[in-house]
Amino acid sequence: MLRHELQPGRLVAGFFVAVAGLVYAGDAGGLWDTPWFVIIPIMTGGLCLAGATATLAHGIRKGRGLSTGGRADGPRPVDPGETHAADAGESDRG
Repeated sequence: MLRHELQPGRLVAGFFVAVAGLVYAGDAGGLWDTPWFVIIPIMTGGLCLAGATATLAHGIRKGRGLSTGGRADGPRPVDPGETHAADAGESDRG
């Protein structure tokens, strides 16, 4: 199984989308009566909290010097005459 980077902002956003779905599922199932406008504060608050969480997580990663992807030592410089690996065989064709 491939490991992936934890993205807490997406986790929080997914949680609030699931809560909104459960609220409407309970309404559809007859467990309670939910007004149509209840979704607005749930989603707005959840997305704002998710954005704040993602910003905080990004600030922590940047402060620690952790990379969010790519090479650890930065991008590789390309010489003026060098071609990309995908273009290596295609440049000689005419």
